Amino acid sequence: MTSRALGFLIALASLVLVASCANTASCNAAYAVSPQYGKTCSFANPPNPDALPRASSWKIWSRFLVGGKTDTVPVDPIPVQPLTPAALQALDNEANHIVRLGHSSHLLKLRGKFWLIDPVFGERVSPFSFIGPKRFHKPPLTLAQLPPIEGLILSHDHYDHLDVPTIEYLAQRVQRYFVPLGVKARLIDMGVPAERIEEFDWWQAGAHDGVQLTATPSQHFSGRSLNDRNRTLWASWVIQSGTQRIFYSGDSGYFGGFKQIGERFGGFDLALMENGAYDAYWPDVHMTPEQSVQAFQDLRGKVLYSVHNSTFDLAFHTWHEAREQESREVLQSAVRQARWRNPVPRPFPGA
Repeated sequence: MTSRALGFLIALASLVLVASCANTASCNAAYAVSPQYGKTCSFANPPNPDALPRASSWKIWSRFLVGGKTDTVPVDPIPVQPLTPAALQALDNEANHIVRLGHSSHLLKLRGKFWLIDPVFGERVSPFSFIGPKRFHKPPLTLAQLPPIEGLILSHDHYDHLDVPTIEYLAQRVQRYFVPLGVKARLIDMGVPAERIEEFDWWQAGAHDGVQLTATPSQHFSGRSLNDRNRTLWASWVIQSGTQRIFYSGDSGYFGGFKQIGERFGGFDLALMENGAYDAYWPDVHMTPEQSVQAFQDLRGKVLYSVHNSTFDLAFHTWHEAREQESREVLQSAVRQARWRNPVPRPFPGA
């Protein structure tokens, strides 16, 4: 048995123990009004005719345990440009800026105030500190170097988006938290004051310090152990700062909701689009690079920003495939559009 397979068995056995010791979640009356909340006391995606069928959980876990992987972890160190607090403060306070921290974690400076999206500074995305996917590179700055954070946005509760050590450190250092339904309880358990947390259903909107926020649909799932699947909601987010609109996809399979979001908001100046950890075994909850580009076009985006890749080994494709394939797809899409806009002249019939 390989060390990776042994590690997964240990993690799976530990999760079973955690699940057996946990109380079964009961229906929350506060969430009953949500169209996403069902009779099973859990959240669900609406029907998606575009989704391909997924493999069984047994097939997926078996593949992780005994399946082979090739080039899913970089051999050479990934170069990271260090970022200093002074450099952050020097960024124009009248503009909007985005700094990639790794995977889906981003630091935003929105007209002078700092925000975080799905911050993960931990070494592993796992319920355990000794096993699980380990990051390929350090963030460009440490938690201690972060400036005061005005707002923090979470897309869902998976370990590669909601990191316990990070949230415990930031608990009292963030003014407001914006999360999908059900995630508030997670944060309270991590030491975040309840009065600083706002929960959102899809299409619900709020505002803080001049920034407009709307939780929008995505096609994914949630859970942090074996008995809490879909007990919390997942979401994409629309962030408007000044005259600019930013879209963050969170994790999602491809679905018609991207076009609906684009139509409702009239397009986006920048779209942070999920691109990575996809597989034919789970095509309904993550997008291929081709689908990410199509979703970006559905959203009427102007600038595509690729996220959810190049930091953790979470699937079976090579660690660099997602970005390379997306780049090819963007180029091919641009060529197709150029041909459509400037068709090759053809003679009329009989000419």
